[in-house]
Amino acid sequence: MLWEVFVRSRRGLSHTHVGSLHAPDAHMALRNARDVYTRRQEGTSIWVVPAAEIVATSPDEKAAFFEPDGDKPYRHPTFYDVPEGLTHL
Repeated sequence: MLWEVFVRSRRGLSHTHVGSLHAPDAHMALRNARDVYTRRQEGTSIWVVPAAEIVATSPDEKAAFFEPDGDKPYRHPTFYDVPEGLTHL
């Protein structure tokens, strides 16, 4: 079974995807991930997720997911007057 591996480093707050590996079960995937991706003791937490369980957008769906909706103009501050000299809004 293919597993995706995410590691939280000492400096970071978020888990970051570091790679993939094959393992028969979750316990073995955790052990293999520790051996492969945290050899220099840079991790504080490891997540392993079955690759088949990850749901993601496809590049063809980019417009539907990431472009702003035109039917909600209040989300876009195009009709507000911004005072001159204001640098941080």
